[in-house]
Amino acid sequence: MKVVATNRKAKHNYNLLETYEAGIELKGTEVKSLRTKGCSIDDAFARVEGKEVFIYNMHIPEFEKSSYFKVNARRVRKLLLKKREIKRLLGATTQKGLTLIPLKVFFNDRGWAKVEISLAKGRHVYDKKKKIKEEIEKREAERAMKKYHKRH
Repeated sequence: MKVVATNRKAKHNYNLLETYEAGIELKGTEVKSLRTKGCSIDDAFARVEGKEVFIYNMHIPEFEKSSYFKVNARRVRKLLLKKREIKRLLGATTQKGLTLIPLKVFFNDRGWAKVEISLAKGRHVYDKKKKIKEEIEKREAERAMKKYHKRH
């Protein structure tokens, strides 16, 4: 598995509930561009529309060596999921107020471009601060334990 891009802010800004692996419908030289330059999914989000899932604001740069087939770098791309997964996501996003956030874009073992999306709930500022404080306390406790075990 070759990871092309990750969304580092996702775990900080959202509570991640469930993750799904989806294929991406790409056109022309977008696959070559993904393999060479990668992409950006920092501002990206996904939406369920009817019986299909689309990803917005995913930036795949233009492939320079292409002669005539050029596509918009930020075009809306279709995600390929199973029917039951789409129905589940549709219910969760409409009723519970959850969103779909891409976590990473990668190539699987077979060479297919995939995106890992997560069903997520947005965090408030005070939740973010609380999580950072907990992580710092946990790190300090681990250091203290390590230091204690070295002495004894």
